[in-house]
Amino acid sequence: MILYHTSEQEIRNPDIHYGRRNADFGWGFYLTPDRDFTYRWAKENAVVNEYELDEKGLNICTFTRDINWFQYIFNNRRMKDGLTADIVIGPIANDTIFNTFGIMSSGFLKPENALKLLMIGPEYTQVAIKTEKAAKQLRFVRSEKIRHISKDAFQLEQEAYQESFAQEFEKLINQ
Repeated sequence: MILYHTSEQEIRNPDIHYGRRNADFGWGFYLTPDRDFTYRWAKENAVVNEYELDEKGLNICTFTRDINWFQYIFNNRRMKDGLTADIVIGPIANDTIFNTFGIMSSGFLKPENALKLLMIGPEYTQVAIKTEKAAKQLRFVRSEKIRHISKDAFQLEQEAYQESFAQEFEKLINQ
């Protein structure tokens, strides 16, 4: 599997313990198989690192946008990762996840309605390398420095997402 990771630097030896512990899939080294997504979300002067993953012998858990994915992310955001997998693959939660979970935790939003809000927008895949065993099977291929990024498509996508989210949220609170 070919995977990409965007950073401020070339990363030949990824550290699975670097980064936020309460990310979507918990602690790990995050990548995506979607090359276009990597470049669209990169900042100016970023470095796109390319890797090849040998999946043989690894315990891989794959999620789709469903209640199990929602619950796993919800638990990780509260730092309660109960999954034992070498690699977790699944959709990236949208940017409003902290607000959505907060509204749900306050009792204002039912879990099934929070899930509806998290389903809005395009679906991009993330791959979290969770164990040293998996990290050893991730081979650095190359890196590329990005000097200039066009944000037009990204900006349009974000605006459409925010509009859809606002409309769906309004429907849910007016039920």
